[in-house]
Amino acid sequence: MGLICCLFKVGLLAQPDSRQAIDSLLAKIEKQADDTQKVNLLIEVCNWYRMTKPADGIKYGEQALELAGKLNPEKGRKGWAKGEGNAANNIAVNYAIAGNYPMALEYLFIALRKNEEIGNKFGMMSNSGNIGNIYNLLDEYPKALEFYLKSLKLADELNMKSGKSRTLANIGAVYIKMDELDKALEYLSQGQALAVELGDLVQQSVDLMQISEIYEKKNDYKTAFTLRFKALDYSRKLGDDNNLSINLGLIGDIYLSLYKINRNLTDFGLKARGQALSLAKSYTDSALVIQHDLGDFEHLYANYGRLSEIHETMGNFKEALEAHKLYSLYKDSVYSEEKDKKLTQIAMQYDFDKKTTEERARQEKKDAVQRNIRNSMMLGLAGTILFSFIVYRQRNKVNQARKRSDELLLNILPHNVAEELKSKGSSAARQYNHVSVLFTDFVNFTGISQDMSPTDLVAEIHKNFTAFDAIIEKHGLEKIKTIGDAYMAVCGLPEEKSDHAKRTILAALEIRDYIQSHNGKFEIRIGVHSGSVVAGIVGVKKYAYDIWGDAVNTASRIEGQSEPGKVNISEQTYELVKNDFDCQYRGKIKV
Repeated sequence: MGLICCLFKVGLLAQPDSRQAIDSLLAKIEKQADDTQKVNLLIEVCNWYRMTKPADGIKYGEQALELAGKLNPEKGRKGWAKGEGNAANNIAVNYAIAGNYPMALEYLFIALRKNEEIGNKFGMMSNSGNIGNIYNLLDEYPKALEFYLKSLKLADELNMKSGKSRTLANIGAVYIKMDELDKALEYLSQGQALAVELGDLVQQSVDLMQISEIYEKKNDYKTAFTLRFKALDYSRKLGDDNNLSINLGLIGDIYLSLYKINRNLTDFGLKARGQALSLAKSYTDSALVIQHDLGDFEHLYANYGRLSEIHETMGNFKEALEAHKLYSLYKDSVYSEEKDKKLTQIAMQYDFDKKTTEERARQEKKDAVQRNIRNSMMLGLAGTILFSFIVYRQRNKVNQARKRSDELLLNILPHNVAEELKSKGSSAARQYNHVSVLFTDFVNFTGISQDMSPTDLVAEIHKNFTAFDAIIEKHGLEKIKTIGDAYMAVCGLPEEKSDHAKRTILAALEIRDYIQSHNGKFEIRIGVHSGSVVAGIVGVKKYAYDIWGDAVNTASRIEGQSEPGKVNISEQTYELVKNDFDCQYRGKIKV
């Protein structure tokens, strides 16, 4: 598990009145002179935007940083260092929430330098802790510990028990990842004692979850079991649904572990081994209900993975397969923490390599100029002509390579997204409120695939998906991806289409007709749901354009309840196409 209690995440709760607060602050900024008060107002706007629009938060943070650098409220000092430090720290928070860890680090170091200039220990403590958090996320554990320990020392000097408690928890989390369990327990126990002294139930709950993980790793299931129920009790008292759902899932996990090891279960109040499996399912189901409400995709896929294993152990193979599909869907469709870490490491390495390459290129250019001068003097016009020919030929090669690269990019990304990526180096995620999502799935794929050779199986899937690609392009849909034998597409993005539902149904019917008319190996189920999604690029290597949101999950479940050879649509889609197609009402169906 390895939980992290990031300092910059403290207090980042849903704020329903954020728009009203931002509008009020912007109105004040318009009337405010260019002074320290205006800097503080801009930082407040930056802070409010962090959870809803980090890009806007960064914009206002940059304005605050620039203005603070021009002010001189303290004699003999250029710029208002405290304001610059606060602005840089808040910019870093926005970058961190947006997943851009290299930029978050850059601004955190700016903030740390400014606070060091004026001896602002509180600011230095916060900055050092946040730098440790970023390095922790990047699996740079020695660096994370270095800055956490700096933050801990400053918290001691300031007698900031709350900051010390959180930092001790962060250090413990790092040692868990490093598999140094005794050290982890030492720091977490100190942090837990401080949290108890402060009456901080939130921190106590987080500490208990991490300490219970240590005991589970040590195979002391009884202690881990007790601590997890205690953490569960705290999260219930606090009304903290996020930690409540995590604890429920962890308890489900420990019950599954108890079933696997087949030990004496009387210590856990169980009379039979089967009870452990039943309780593992019950707690996992409870966690999933809350995580669906929260939209917590990261924990959803982990819990669906466990649920699939539980059903398989129980002999419920159909339910196990359905749970595994949802596990794969959530895992492939969202940024998991591990993906974020890996992508950030790639991005940081790319930036480093780019700078090194540019430096080498500059030096090589200088050397080439000198060589060309000497060669020109020796070879005269003939050498110049030859050099020009080589440059011309090389330029043609570069242009051809760029053209092939553009064609490949357009093959995996929508046109406007590809153009944005090429021009800006990134593409912002966007919300689309009126789209229709299509899922297809082959009936009894697992059973049929067992009777086919791998070569024949891949050829059959390729033939069908190639036909699907042509059909969805014909009707103006955007292919998103394939997941095993499932095919996913959407209509209404990146360009909005008022008839998105109609187009999707037409594509679905043509896909169904294709499967029925080609006498292939498979029958097909198709599901369509209309609603809103968020769409954007996943990754910095092997780019993937993906969509997220409840509409995606619902469309998948609608498909799962379809009858073979039919197109199953939701009520929302029906309301959009009821005048265009004859539909049969199936009654309420549990999805």
